[in-house]
Amino acid sequence: MANLDQTLNKAVSNVPECVAAGYVDMGSGMLLGAKTVDSHPREVLDLVAAATADIFQGTNVTAIEKLFKKTRGTKDDGAHYFNEIVVMSENLLHVFMRGKKYEDHAFTVVCRKNANLGMVLTKARLSQGEVEASV
Repeated sequence: MANLDQTLNKAVSNVPECVAAGYVDMGSGMLLGAKTVDSHPREVLDLVAAATADIFQGTNVTAIEKLFKKTRGTKDDGAHYFNEIVVMSENLLHVFMRGKKYEDHAFTVVCRKNANLGMVLTKARLSQGEVEASV
């Protein structure tokens, strides 16, 4: 079985226009692994890990999840409503994916904005399983 660094390297290679991939433990806010095509200071990578946790587990997000469940008549069984979040910045496309095997983990990829969103999602979803299996 491949290790986390190897699977993140593979994800960067397989996801179109990918410039970075990371795996975050949202419970601790720790970045468990990252691969970038450019060098970035550790402080930036640590902030990405903290932001990933906020995106999925922030107070407002969890309140919205509960409200959506209530209005749709879905039982609030502790399962999360949001599983994937896409953020478009000026030059980049960021995909945040809650873990399927470990719900408190998140896999994220960052691609150039010209990447085809459908292909990025498809390839990222395929990579997510491999990344989770390597942990």
